[in-house]
Parts: sequence; structure tokens; C-alpha cells
Amino acid sequence: MRRWLLILALSMMPLTSAKAQQSTDPAAVLVADRVFLTRDRTLVAQGNVEAFQGETRLRANAIRYDQASGALSIEGPIVITEGADTLILADAAELDPDLQNGLLRGARLVLNQQLQLAANQINQVDGRYSQLYKTAVTSCKVCEDGRAPLWQIRARRVVHDKLEQQLYFDEASFHIRNIPVFYLPRLRLPDPTLERATGFLRPSLRTTSRLGTGVKIPYFIKIGDHRDLTLTPYLSSATRTLEFRYRQAFRNGRIQFDGAYTRDDERPGKTRGYLFGYGQFDLARDYVLDFAIEATSDRAYLTEYGYSPKDRLTSQLTVSRVRRDAYVRASIYNFESLRDTEVNDELPTIVLDGDYERRFFPRAVGGELRMRIQPHSHLRTSDQDIVGRDVARLQGDIKWLRRLTFGNGLVVDGQTGISFSGFDIVQDSTYSQNHSEVVPFAALALRYPMLRRETGSVTQMLEPIAQIAWVGGQRLPIPNDESTRVEFDEGNLLSLSRFPRPDRRERDAIAAIGVNWSRFDPAGWDAHLTIGQVLREQADPDFASTSGLSGTSSDFLLAGQIKTAEGLSLTGRGLFDENFDFAKAELRGDWDFARGRLGGSYVWLDADLAEDRLQAVSEIALDGDYRISRHWTASADWRFDVADERAASAGIGLTYDNECVSVDLSVNRRYSTSTSVEPSTNIGFNIGLRGFAATNGTERYVRSCRN
Repeated sequence: MRRWLLILALSMMPLTSAKAQQSTDPAAVLVADRVFLTRDRTLVAQGNVEAFQGETRLRANAIRYDQASGALSIEGPIVITEGADTLILADAAELDPDLQNGLLRGARLVLNQQLQLAANQINQVDGRYSQLYKTAVTSCKVCEDGRAPLWQIRARRVVHDKLEQQLYFDEASFHIRNIPVFYLPRLRLPDPTLERATGFLRPSLRTTSRLGTGVKIPYFIKIGDHRDLTLTPYLSSATRTLEFRYRQAFRNGRIQFDGAYTRDDERPGKTRGYLFGYGQFDLARDYVLDFAIEATSDRAYLTEYGYSPKDRLTSQLTVSRVRRDAYVRASIYNFESLRDTEVNDELPTIVLDGDYERRFFPRAVGGELRMRIQPHSHLRTSDQDIVGRDVARLQGDIKWLRRLTFGNGLVVDGQTGISFSGFDIVQDSTYSQNHSEVVPFAALALRYPMLRRETGSVTQMLEPIAQIAWVGGQRLPIPNDESTRVEFDEGNLLSLSRFPRPDRRERDAIAAIGVNWSRFDPAGWDAHLTIGQVLREQADPDFASTSGLSGTSSDFLLAGQIKTAEGLSLTGRGLFDENFDFAKAELRGDWDFARGRLGGSYVWLDADLAEDRLQAVSEIALDGDYRISRHWTASADWRFDVADERAASAGIGLTYDNECVSVDLSVNRRYSTSTSVEPSTNIGFNIGLRGFAATNGTERYVRSCRN
């Protein structure tokens, strides 16, 4: 009770100077176990002393307040906290009453619980600047056994500007342990509370078998609060490259452009480079604008410099709007192939595509009425007959859908409607120019889900499914430019048409049968399995043999997934005939365990001339990482072409992370070759010092001094 009474009494005493009282800052409040006044009118507080002024809080062993001079003399150990990001520890201090100016001796300044600045003394100036003399700066754990930290910056003077969130070094030298590595007369670095500031970022070393050994030194330029530019010179014995990244955020969207400008020995005298740009903007009336720009100077550039693995580039501009009952989209695309076997002039590189869909819910008949229109056009830049073919299409449909659920659990989905299409084909003498059709269709699907509950919370579901459908009319004599690759999976087992684009439709009577099985266990393993087959009245010649849909009876579709509580998951899908010969198969497995992750996949595609696949594709891919210890992590990836009996790519990496440094070492080998790209080996090395940037919630490592 006595201590609380002293708080009330002392908070009303004139502890601030006249200058401080005239300011808008609140007066300092003093709390202590014991308070007395000496003969020379010096106020002394002892025992668990705390002083508060604004966001500043001070704890000390004793404080003496001289009312004549307005000075505070403080005996340590002293702990001063300023907001949530700044902590000061000192042995003794002389401060003014508002705790904004003064001298601290034997002090340490800790910023954002990451960076420690130890100094003989700290001068506090105007509450904004902290001047530290004979300073050692590090983000490494400093042990009491006298061992030097892993790295530190020593300086004659360091000035911390709290407003600008910057650190200014005079006569700085960088040390690894106690060994000086280099000297800088002037140095400026951001403090850990600053998220964005102009300055150098972490450099990296890169060695390749074609470009030699080089260094990348990125420089970040803060243009404003909502935009920035990063310039990265990349210099080696074989290349002079300037990489750049520009980002800007707007009130209604954002943009980003990445690119590079190169002069190298691979193509002497020629300028090489690339530009990738992306953006999105919210427009009026709920419309959204998306754009992407992808361009490169030559086919090999992106692969040689490791910027992207893409072998086809897509630039596009799209305006769309999504509402509950309506969807509208208009897009323009430009494609560029980087494959040696493809000629861009003979590919549909310019594509115009649109989509408008509207839903209605008529009360008189129930269900849903859906109307859709899809305009499309694709152009080839070649002027030659046949190989320069251009096609325009307008397709639409009106259909009614209705679902009925009976008391015994049977679910019936019905749909019927009519579709219309019109085509305009030019620059191909083998086809007539104009084609049109009107096609009626109908389908009825049945589902009968059955549940079984086991002990605990385990639930199993068995669901037989069946569909009978009919599509009228005969296929138009038009070229197949859009539906050249067909995928048969569990998602389109009950579709009216399994062609990916509306230029093709399945015709006549079509039936699909299958069964779904699922097991759900919140505490154990989950499993899903689908098996199905499509039956049709007449075979469709536009289905390739490996699509699994050729003939009157399709291949059997088998798809499944298993997930366990131990972090293991397996996902697979395959198409096989009655002789169990697979046309396609893929399997993906992942295992997340306490110290790492392991993943792998296998893909099999049989040879198919209709899909431009002269030989079978069989490939294994593995990737994973393993935490060797708290700070060391190893990673690896490997791709092997089983059909060619050789590796496609391989890579290993080693990462070291602790509270003050991050080191990455990687080695990658690409074995694939073509007329524009040769096999190459890349070695990357990155090292970064922690403590000079905001962590954004990333893990903070803490080492033990016993290590």
C-alpha cells in the first residue's frame, strides 16, 4: 500500500524541466520502493526503480533527481525500452527528466531483438539520435566466455537515426571472429525495423560451365512507399549483364517487371536479354484487368542464364468479371515457342478468346437455366497456304440443369439443351471457308452414395455412378487446331464432351460408369479411389490412341489418393486396357517427416504420332531436403529419363542458417541438349548477414554458447 501511495504522490511532483513542461510530451512518472529528499533538495529513489515517459520505460537500481539542474543521475544495472523495437542496457547514465537526452556508459543497444550494438558510451540526442563510441555491432550471440562472435563490425562511432531507421558507421572494419577482413571509412546500413531502404542487398557468386565464375551485386532503390527498383550487375569472364526488377503498388492494383540486358561471349556483338512483366488492376463495376508480358532475345537465353525453364512464352491481356449469376472474359494472347522443333510462323501465336455465361433460376420448372457464348480466333503469321491457316469461331449453348435427391439417397442430375457453332477458315485450300451447325444434347446421371461408420470417427463412402448422354448431329469437316491434347481423368468422367475445347464434341449415344470410394479418419489415414469407363455407340477418330478414349470402349480409368497421419501422401492416375497395358500413368508421392521432406514422381506416356510423340516418355523425378542439425539443411533433386536411359538434370544444395548469418551453396547439372542449348553445370554461392532487415515473422535462430 505504501508503494502505491508514493506513485500517486510522485507523479504530481515537478520532475520535468521548464523546457519539457512547455512541450506536448507527458511528464515523467517515477515509481520506487523507497523515496527520500536530501538536504540539498535532491530526490533519491531506490529499490526496483521505474520511470515512465511516453513510450520510454526505464528500470534501474537508483535514480537521483537534482531539482536545481533538472538532471537525472542513474545507477545501474539500467534497462531502457523504447517502444517494442529498442532496448538499451547500461551500467550508469546521466539523462534529462524526459529521458530523451543524456549520456549512458558501458551501454548496449539492441534493435528488434536482432542486432546488438555494444559501446563504451551512448549519447542520446533529442530522443532521435543515439551516438555510440568505440562500438562493436553484431547479430550473433555474444557469449560470456570471451569468445568473439562469428562476425562483427567495429567502428569508432555509430549513429542510430530512429526516425530514418538508419545506422551510420565511421571508420568501420568488418571482422570474422577477431580477424579484420576489410575496412570502410564510411558505411550506412538499415536497422532491423526498416522493411524497405535504398542500399545493397546480399551478393551472390555463380559459376557455370559456359559463363565462368561471376558475381551478382543487387542494389535496391526505394523510389517511394509504393514502388522500388532493384538493379543487379552480373559480371563474369564471359558476360556483362544488368538484371533489373521494378515493382509498383497502386490503389487498385500492382505491377512487376523483371528483365536483363546482356553482352556476352556466347554471341559476340549481339545484345541478349529478356523481359517478364505481370500486373493486375481492379476496374469499375467489378471488372479485373490482368496482363502478362514474356519476351526473350533468343531460344537459349533463359536456360543458359537460369532465369526460367519455360519453353513456351505467353503474353496476354485479359479483362474479366465474376458475379454469382454471370461471368464475362475477353482475352488476347501472344505465344512464342522456344522449342527447336517448332516454327513460330506456322503456329497459332495470336489468339483472341472470349467467354460470356449467364445463369437463371426459373421458379416455374425449377433447376438452373444456363446460357453461354464463346468467341475465338487464332492467327498464324505465315502467309503460306495450309501451314498459315487462320480460324475464327463463335460457339454458344443454352441448357437446363436439374438435380433431384430422393429419400433413399439416390441423386439424379439431368440436363438438356442446344448448342450452335460457326467457323470461318481462311488460308487453307483443303477446307471450305464457312461452316455452321446446331446440335441438340441431353444427359442423365445417377449417383447412389452409401455411408458406413466404423468405430470412432472413421467414415467410409461408396458411390456408384452412371450416366447416359446423347449428342446429335455430325462433326463438321474442320481442322483440329484446339483439341489436339485430350486428358481423360476423374474430373471429366461424367462430362458431355471430354475434348478440352468446344471446336470438338463427342457425338451419338455415350455412356459412362464408375464407382467412387472414400475413407475419412480425422486421426488416421484418408483414402480416395475412382474407377470408371466410357462406352459409346460409335468410335470417335479424333481421339488419339493414348488418350484412352479411342474405340467404342475406353480404357479403364483408375485414380486414387492416400494420406496418412505420419505425413505420407500418394496420388496416382492411370489408363489401362483389358490386358492391363497402360497408355498413360503418373504417380506422385510425398513424405513430410520431422526433419525434412522427400518427394518423387513417375510419368509414363506411350508413343503416339497423333500427339507428336515419336517415342514413349518415361521419367522419374525425386526431390527433398533434410535438416542435418538445427542450422544445417541439405537438399537434392534428380530427374532421370528412363526411356533414354540417362539423367535429365540433377542438383544438390547445402544451407547454413543461424541467428546472424545465412549461407547457401548449390550445384546443378542440366544434361539435356538441343541445337540451341547445350549441357551445363551451375554453381551458386550466397552469403547474407542477418540483423539489417526486418524479419517479417521468419524464424529467429538462437545458438547455445556451449556449441
